Amino acid sequence: MLLRGKHIILGVTGSIAAYKIASLASMLAKQQADITVVMTKNATNFINPITFESLTGNRCLVDTFDRNFEFQVEHVSLAKQTDVVLVAPASANVIAKAAHGIADDMLTTTLLACRCPKIFAPAMNTRMYQNPVVQDNIKVLEKYGIEVISPASGYLACGDTGEGKMPEPEVLYEAIVRALTPKDLTGKKVLVTAGPTQEKLDPVRYISNHSTGKMGYAIALAAVRRGADVTLVSGRTNLQAPSGARFVPVVSAADMAEAVKAAAFEQDIIIKAAAVADYRPAVAADEKMKKKDGELSIALERTEDILAWLGNHRQEGQILCGFSMETEHLLENSLAKLKKKKIDMIVANNLRQEGAGFGADTNVVTLLTKEGAEELPMLSKEEVADRLLDRLLML
Repeated sequence: MLLRGKHIILGVTGSIAAYKIASLASMLAKQQADITVVMTKNATNFINPITFESLTGNRCLVDTFDRNFEFQVEHVSLAKQTDVVLVAPASANVIAKAAHGIADDMLTTTLLACRCPKIFAPAMNTRMYQNPVVQDNIKVLEKYGIEVISPASGYLACGDTGEGKMPEPEVLYEAIVRALTPKDLTGKKVLVTAGPTQEKLDPVRYISNHSTGKMGYAIALAAVRRGADVTLVSGRTNLQAPSGARFVPVVSAADMAEAVKAAAFEQDIIIKAAAVADYRPAVAADEKMKKKDGELSIALERTEDILAWLGNHRQEGQILCGFSMETEHLLENSLAKLKKKKIDMIVANNLRQEGAGFGADTNVVTLLTKEGAEELPMLSKEEVADRLLDRLLML
């Protein structure tokens, strides 16, 4: 669990968007985080504190001078044990108070006492958000090291359309995870390839494979969270590229080779997780091939071996990692690839092993280097991504 044992404060202010924080609290609770919700009095007009208490299992705090307190000064003791604070929705009023050190309720006094990372997600009318006073207050927060998440644009509860919508709970969740992730890849440039390639047969058909890109995208996300400058080169998938990564969409193996070569020389780490076609049609028809009686034979030719090219053009100090999906002789075939491609690590998995197939949210892999093999149990692809990066940092 990414957030197991982490103490998170969710600060909720008076905005119609407050109801969305119930979903965020639920997401955090499923990751076994310890959550305390601190509400302004105005926020209780939009959502009942009992909702948060039911989701988190902790008392929701509203009044600084609640007489049903424990002996210690509550806002100080709470601040001492907190790992990250997210204020969402953050009203213009609370932004102004936080920017200028005003502490007149439970939320603002707790904010002043916290020394952990703080995140604000503004949510308000477009005209309010764009007001120069509000923008100046946001700049003050950022000057003091507080992260401010830009609001989304769209139809607002007031009837206006524009920027000012609070981001969805998934965006807020990711901001919390990133704030809590050690930045051991800061200053590193990481290139990740992901997804399948499609090799054109005619304007309608192509040759491809069953890759969904989930493993490569998980690696790119983990690297972004750990502070890397990430480039994600991806074939066509149904996935959203991680926020913060430089996204380069490609279609064919030739497209991917071109994109990788263009960026390779400046990378510190290259991880080739894409399922690149080994063969493509020797000739792609300009018009749709019509169905005929009898059999059809298609001549195929080899695509360029991108991983081998990287091994032969390695930069000094560069770390190269490839993937090897097999159906038999997993370790023997993967070790041979490690040596032949002149790379540092191979992530090997068996397609036929339960929990390791295409499209799954889990994977079962063996990390192979020249020093030996490390077999990992069945893990989520997010956990595999972090274990993979941990191992690469040891090389």
